[in-house]
Amino acid sequence: MFLFLLLFTVVYLLFWPVSIDPVSWQAPSSQGLVKTLKTNNKLDKVQRIDMGSDYGPEDFAINSKGVIAVSSHSGNILLKGPSDTVFKPWVNTGGRPLGLAYDSADNLYVADAHMGLLKIDKTGNITVELDEQESADIVYADDVDVAENGVIYLTDATSKFSAQRFEGTLNASLLEIMEHRGNGKLIEFNPATKVSRVLISGLVFANGVAVSNNGDCVFVNETGSYRILRYWLQGPKAGSVETFVDNLPGFPDNLSITSEGSLWVGLATPRNKLIDYLSNKPLLRTIIQRFPAALRPKAVKYGHVIKVGPTGEIIESLQSPSGEYSFTTGVLQTAEGLYLSSLTETDVGFLPIRK
Repeated sequence: MFLFLLLFTVVYLLFWPVSIDPVSWQAPSSQGLVKTLKTNNKLDKVQRIDMGSDYGPEDFAINSKGVIAVSSHSGNILLKGPSDTVFKPWVNTGGRPLGLAYDSADNLYVADAHMGLLKIDKTGNITVELDEQESADIVYADDVDVAENGVIYLTDATSKFSAQRFEGTLNASLLEIMEHRGNGKLIEFNPATKVSRVLISGLVFANGVAVSNNGDCVFVNETGSYRILRYWLQGPKAGSVETFVDNLPGFPDNLSITSEGSLWVGLATPRNKLIDYLSNKPLLRTIIQRFPAALRPKAVKYGHVIKVGPTGEIIESLQSPSGEYSFTTGVLQTAEGLYLSSLTETDVGFLPIRK
């Protein structure tokens, strides 16, 4: 009986079908939390802004009237006006809204992991603007930004692992990262002409996106490779892509740009030593995928957001090692303070500007 069980276990671990088909890559050697990234507890002082029965405030957008929108797990988009003390439900997309961005007319564009790119006008009317590109479905719309000229930049995080088919956004992202084949894309879409094109393909979980203030480039997070890329839209480098920040200490999620041209980056969870070790061992990654979910590498409850300067240097790091506000996805910087988003928290985080 023991030999049978042993044989069954070996056969199972070596041959049982799994969703991923991993490839070998080499994770950069982690530098740890040093220099500007030195461990601190600045996020432990976060204040909380109620969002009712909703949770998972994924991303923010702010319109010309100072109204802040936030997306949530329930499918609700919640709003907070300048005089409000809480976020209140506005509309429900019927899917899983993630990234948000307002255009100059205060239409809200939503990257919905189930529905594609949505547009919500000021009356709350929802339309699907883009759900396929070059006859291929947009499988996992993740983040969105709108340039001053109205052109939209959207990430399709993975064209293989649908959030609907693979048990939610988090599980689908883990599959894409473990496989590491690069099924993600950065897409440009012109809402006036309805023309779209892929700017970058082969990204390992294409995530946060932000257009520069002068519109000369667009930044995109490649979560599975711990880096931020820059795609040049104008100038002598137009059409080319380069690494803007490499070897981040965690998995980068959302991006937002400040008035001075810096980038706020949410690090959803720290890097995992086992995942880095397994980067060039695809067979072992396949075997681990056959383990029960409880035995696979897990995200660590940790809060961390960083600010990256216009030349790619990390100039600020806010952390919560205790997980007081954890699984941080991004930041919206306003005149009053920093709004913090999260995969799992039940409230919006807020750090007032110190005067």
